[in-house]
Formats: sequence, C-alpha cells, structure tokens
Amino acid sequence: MHPSLDLIAAQHREDDAPLGRVMECHECGLRHAVPRLADGTTARCVRCGATLHRFRASSLDHAFAYACAGLVFFLMANFLPFISLEISGRVQAASLVTGIFVLYGQGLWELAAVVALTMFVAPGLRLGTLFVVLGGLHLKQPPRWLPQLHRWAVLLGPWAMIEVYMLGVFVAYVKLIDLATVVVGPGLYSVGALMLAIIAAGTTLDTETVWGEFERRGLTTPPPPVDPHRPACLCHACGLVSNLPAGGHGDCPRCGAVLHRRRPDSLTRTWALVITAIILYIPANVFPVMTVISLGSGAPDTIISGVIELADAGMWPLAALVFFASITVPVLKLIGLITLLVTTRRGSARGLRRRTAIYRVVEAVGRWSMIDIFMISILVALVQLGQLATIEPGVGAVCFAAVVITTMIAAMSFDPRLIWDAAGENRD
Repeated sequence: MHPSLDLIAAQHREDDAPLGRVMECHECGLRHAVPRLADGTTARCVRCGATLHRFRASSLDHAFAYACAGLVFFLMANFLPFISLEISGRVQAASLVTGIFVLYGQGLWELAAVVALTMFVAPGLRLGTLFVVLGGLHLKQPPRWLPQLHRWAVLLGPWAMIEVYMLGVFVAYVKLIDLATVVVGPGLYSVGALMLAIIAAGTTLDTETVWGEFERRGLTTPPPPVDPHRPACLCHACGLVSNLPAGGHGDCPRCGAVLHRRRPDSLTRTWALVITAIILYIPANVFPVMTVISLGSGAPDTIISGVIELADAGMWPLAALVFFASITVPVLKLIGLITLLVTTRRGSARGLRRRTAIYRVVEAVGRWSMIDIFMISILVALVQLGQLATIEPGVGAVCFAAVVITTMIAAMSFDPRLIWDAAGENRD
C-alpha cells in the first residue's frame, strides 16, 4: 500500500484530519491511504494520475439543482417545436423523436433503438434517477432503495449522448441550409440547455461523496476497515475497497455487487469485441449510410463520400470534424485497444503510465463517432418530401453504429489495472 497523496487544489486540509479510507486506483490498481479531504480538494493517484476522489461540500445540492433544470429542459425539448425544413413551398417539421420513428418505419429498427437509447432514453433516465436519488437524500427518512438505484444510474452515464447529438444536429443543419430554409425552434435550444445541465450535473457530482452521504444517512452500513494482511479488492460498482472472504468470492459490504479482483476474462472479452468491431467496420465503410433521392433520382452516400461532399462544398472545418469523428477515431480506438491487449499479454513493463493514458483517451472519445448516426436521424426526419426530395438510411449506418457500440463496450471490458499487473507492479 502506498501512503502518498497528491492533492490538486489549494492545500488547506487540516493536518490532524482523521483518516478517510483506503482507496484503490481504478486505472492502475495502486492503493492509497486517503485522508478526509477538505472542501475543494482532489486526491489523485501518485502513480498514474487518475482521480481518486474529488470532494465539494455543496456538490449534492448543485447536482440536484442541475438535475431539476435538466428535467425541465427535457420536457421542453419534447413538447416545443424542434426544427422544420421548407423547400419549394413544402414544409416538413420534426420533433426530437421523429427520426427514431422514421428509422423504425423504414425497417432499420436496430438503428432506431440505438438512437432512442443514446439521445432519449439514457439522458431521460439519467436525469430522472439523479433527481430521485439526490432529492431523496433531502428527505427526513430517505427510501432504503436509493443506493441500489444510484448504482444502476451510474451505468447510464456513458450512454447519454446529448452533446454528441447536438453536434450531429449542427452537421445536418449545415448540410441543409444551402438546399432549403431551415427553421430552428425553441425545442432545439432546449436540447442545448439540456446538454449543459447534464454536463454540469456529471462534473459536479462525485460518486464517493454520494456513497458517503448514504452511509451518513444510515442507508448503507459503514464498511469495516481494510485488513492489510488479507486479500482485498475494489468494488467495480461503488468503488469501495474491502477484504475478500476466505473463499475469494463474495459481495460488496456497501452496495451488494459481486466482488472481482479484476474484471472477469477481461482480455478475452476485449479481444472478441475488437475483432467483431474490425469485421463490422468493413461493411460500415463499403455500404451506403444514406441515399439522397431528388426528383426521382439519387445516389447513395458512404461515410467517406459524405466527407468529400462537405469538402467540395468548401466546408473544410466541418469535413475535418466528420472525418476525425467517423473515420479517424474508430481506427485509432481499435489500434489503441489492440496495442493495450498485445503489450499486456506480453507483460511489457515499458511506458506503463503512457499506456494507461491511452486507455483513458480510448474510453473517452469513442462516443463521439455517433455524430454521423445522429446526423442521419435528423436528415431522414426532415427530408421526407415525396418525389421532391427524400433521404433514406442505409445498412452501412447500422454497421457503423454497431462498430461504435462494440468499441465502447470493448473499452469498458478492458481492465487497465492488468497493464500494471502484467508488469509486476501490483503484488499484494
């Protein structure tokens, strides 16, 4: 166990502050004796730099306020006029969910399900669960099921992609403004405000602070101190470090999740997902992602042809953005995951901190490849004008969405602590 602590903030904690608890870095596996933090301080891993705990005394109140505001904006986005298209006297209006129904109606239920989950269901449930959990903690007698609800709510975080959706709307808007009149309604501005509320709530709230409040309110039992002479592991659900039972298997004493010293079969599962993504990436780029039909004729567009079209129209910044998000990011993510898998399997001890940083980037950027999928959902919702103009989604979009989802799950299944384990840095 390493006793050092790096506090990135004003160094104003009291020297005699009581010991908080043992924490394990979720990225490299190093354990730290983390003291109780003063307001505004952050504890970071001294080995890889990952954030262990960020304490703000008012974080629960601020996150609750952002969740309340986000729910209001979510309702406004669904009930107020969203966006409409006018061309040659024909007007086509679209709501926040019109694209989902159009995709489903054209037989691409898989793509409709992905769009519905990432831009409607996950953000709504994320805000709703935050509202219930943080609001419940303001009650004199909070419900006993709040910790379990919070545990599942955390899983929704990576799948709420409102900020990516907004960028997809912007790309669709730029594609349409030269062809027709696009009218932006208050519903779209509400989505922008919703995006800011979700980002603010996520950055303000610290999971360890929430679990500490659960303990203070008696919703979970205070965990026993960690015995340094017995095997211990990090709970993947709530982040608690606790001793393993004698048999090596058991449940977390704080949240009840099944304990694993490392994610089960991490390398095997990640390899399987990476290979699947590579196979899917070929049809995602070969088959058309959409077909634009104007006056009875049209040509299919692949991802790369869409980038070329933007460049030919002089929209170089937007073309570069789409190229980076839809082509460069998936390729670099696959290369990064393969590099991590190969070097970990070989037990390489070189560049451990750099490889951990690669994992951190791979996990963070993968969701941004959904820009093209969200752009397509907007275009097919707006451009349904019969013989005048119609946009139809293609099977390439389904394959590309599968690539994005598969690589995201692959990054989640990879346990970065194995990088340091293989190099012999985590001997208990």
